[in-house]
Amino acid sequence: MPKETFETIIAELDHEEDWRRMRATSTCMKGGPKAVEAIIQAMTTGSPKYKVEAIKMLARLRDPRAGLALAGSIRDEDDQVRQAAVAALEYMAGILNEDTAAALLEGLQEESLQARIKTLLGVIPSSIGPLSQQLRDPDEATRIRAADILSHLLDPRSADAFVDAMADPQLQDIATDTLRKLGAIRDRIDQIMDDLRDVEESELKEGARQEAVIQLHRIGRPAVEILLEYLEDDDWVVREAAADTLGKIGDMRAVEPLMARLQSDKDTGVKEHALKSLGLLGDPRPVDLFIEAIPIRPLRVLAVEALEKVKDVEVLRPHAELFKQLKHDRDGLISYNSGVILDKLEAAAAQMDEESWAGKES
Repeated sequence: MPKETFETIIAELDHEEDWRRMRATSTCMKGGPKAVEAIIQAMTTGSPKYKVEAIKMLARLRDPRAGLALAGSIRDEDDQVRQAAVAALEYMAGILNEDTAAALLEGLQEESLQARIKTLLGVIPSSIGPLSQQLRDPDEATRIRAADILSHLLDPRSADAFVDAMADPQLQDIATDTLRKLGAIRDRIDQIMDDLRDVEESELKEGARQEAVIQLHRIGRPAVEILLEYLEDDDWVVREAAADTLGKIGDMRAVEPLMARLQSDKDTGVKEHALKSLGLLGDPRPVDLFIEAIPIRPLRVLAVEALEKVKDVEVLRPHAELFKQLKHDRDGLISYNSGVILDKLEAAAAQMDEESWAGKES
């Protein structure tokens, strides 16, 4: 029997036989960028059922190059395909690039898509740039629509664009109102951090920090850019509050700044909160930093807990021997989470066992 091609196997994501679907899943997970390109190509001629499975796989692979294909899929004739595309874009929101955001903006011209797209733009950080550019669009309706969306997002990155928009009679009122709200958010965050900084009694600092985090968390995504600035503050308790809140908000823009804090901050408490927040985000990029933190006594439990939360389990496989050792650690949390990681790796390996596919095929 001739060997099946990579593309042929990937085209079986919706096959009626379980083992063929599992083989296709295994091939996609191992294929990297090549798999993303092959899935996108197969979607162009695939059935609605295949497209749904392909979209789910693209979301699982979390490759930003899939963004444009997913953005195009929200216009598909099949409602299940459209719903799957929206869910995938929401799941990948933190890693999508401006090209994807720009492609979604084009869909705003279709009334039937406006509600879905506005929701998506609200969770995709890279949408602020393309939306801000639309404030200068020659078409009045486009400018007003972009201003309306930006006014709801209340992201500080749109402030300069709104300042320029003050000269536009059609946008002047909404620009003024949005800039006022952005200023109020900045003032509120500054006040919370100033109040926290003013707490001198060491026994009161932790309670004050927790209260500050509660207040900052209520502000949500509009606080992210400002909190990223506060990660560089001179006061350790302010940096702790910023790091803690960023993890709770869950915006992927925080990953690399939090990695920098974990790697270089001089305060152990800041490192702890950066590590805990990176764990909540579940991104694979800090894995090496988590591994390096395990020998550091104040960080080791948090490091293993963060590793257990990493969404892409395959990035943990090179460290399997370490987890086997940690499974017998005296600390129950380290032992438990290491066992969970090993269980995940074992399950993934069983699904990706090529010999079993070959046996079934023969």
